[in-house]
Amino acid sequence: MLGRLGSVGRVAAAAVLVAGMLSGGVGEAVAAGSTAAAGCRIETGSVTAGRGHTDRVVIAGSPLTVQEKAGYADLFPEGLPRLSTLFFNDPVVPGFGGAYAGHVVIGSGLYSSTYFLTTAGEVDRTQSHNFRIGGGWGDATFLETSYPHDTNPFALVNHYALHGNGTLTRWDSKGGFGWTNPQSAGGFSAVKTMTLISQTATYDTFLANTRGGALYTIRLPLTSPMKPIVKRVRDSTWQGFDALIAEKCGVYGTLLLGIDRDTRSAYLYAVGHANGTATVIQGLGKVPATFADPVYFRRAGEPGTAPLLFGE
Repeated sequence: MLGRLGSVGRVAAAAVLVAGMLSGGVGEAVAAGSTAAAGCRIETGSVTAGRGHTDRVVIAGSPLTVQEKAGYADLFPEGLPRLSTLFFNDPVVPGFGGAYAGHVVIGSGLYSSTYFLTTAGEVDRTQSHNFRIGGGWGDATFLETSYPHDTNPFALVNHYALHGNGTLTRWDSKGGFGWTNPQSAGGFSAVKTMTLISQTATYDTFLANTRGGALYTIRLPLTSPMKPIVKRVRDSTWQGFDALIAEKCGVYGTLLLGIDRDTRSAYLYAVGHANGTATVIQGLGKVPATFADPVYFRRAGEPGTAPLLFGE
């Protein structure tokens, strides 16, 4: 499709529309009125070379600011993850100081990863687990999970993976148990990376950049068979980003972080309602921090307590 166009289980059982249309890309000048997204923030995590996690909050404003939060070391004795979904935080776990959960790919294996904190805020090494789900993930290039807006711990969860041959696959899961009902679509070999920007009861939407520099939205209806709806957003300049991370900003907007590991830098954008080439994208500037870790992912609150993202 894009190739033809151009190129945790749950823990314990479980902005804006801004003025000024820009092309959007690395090094783009900061747009006038960038304070429109002030106060919006995006919480990012990373997997370090030492197999640990970091936690960093990027806050939109003039200037952009960064808060470094507590990180945790040596979480993955099985090996260094090369892909990660979002990790969500459940701050209320009886007998513990909270917990984090997500999925990772280590080598060719897919794992459900959970780690618990003591009441002192340290990792409880007796209650940190990486459960192997299965193999055959050696060619995967992207991994993400879309959690529902539902407090029911057995509500349907959607898992997504992009493979090296350009096939995008979705699995169903309930209560964090089992990956079932795979639905696939091909034609995405040009995609470099993606990020989830919208969740509704009937579809998930991703924003994806290509190796040729274009930017697309990929809407995936929650139907069988899965039939993607692809729209071009920008034609060029987005190829430098190795990771994209998105978070809600305002009622209809998205705060988008683009990470370039080659230059160890990141740029922040405010993205309006997704509408093809009419989508408003406002450059907010270069983030005053270094981004040198091998894997980046989004951190979020507990599923069901509040929308992780939003509908378009």
